[in-house]
Amino acid sequence: MDNQPYEILETSRMFKGRGHSVLQTKLKNLISGNAVSRTLHPSDEFEEAEIEKTEAKFIYSHRDKFIFSDIKNPSQRFEIDKEQISQQAKFLKTNQIVEIFKYKEKIIKISLPVKIQLKVIEAPPSLKGERADAGSKAVILETQAKINTPPFIREGDIIEINTELGEYVRRIQ
Repeated sequence: MDNQPYEILETSRMFKGRGHSVLQTKLKNLISGNAVSRTLHPSDEFEEAEIEKTEAKFIYSHRDKFIFSDIKNPSQRFEIDKEQISQQAKFLKTNQIVEIFKYKEKIIKISLPVKIQLKVIEAPPSLKGERADAGSKAVILETQAKINTPPFIREGDIIEINTELGEYVRRIQ
């Protein structure tokens, strides 16, 4: 749309009396990162963006730069700004494999696996009196991300995280 690639974030159908329906959408510009709301009609036409998808390995981060290498050629390194990675940056760990999306040879987005396993490095103890409530507590993961988990999670546990929602899924060990 407008000669730039967009990703559909949300959609909902609206039926108008006597005839056609429209689609209310929330779209994200993959180059600028801006989200816009648009009403799409059945007559609207869009060209499919030529997006190249490859895999890369996360190496390390320094300040707001994230360094990756090509899977097939580890000596070929490139960096991505924190703005391009967005909320997923807090779940990146060394040697993590991610998908890289390129548009016209420019990296526009990375995608982590939906579920990843991370180690809990800091977890406050649960108090005995809190057992009546299911509740939750904030823990710190090996990537320095802070998330809420059930009270039974302890330091050293490996837990599964949903990277899209940024939420605890289950305890592995």
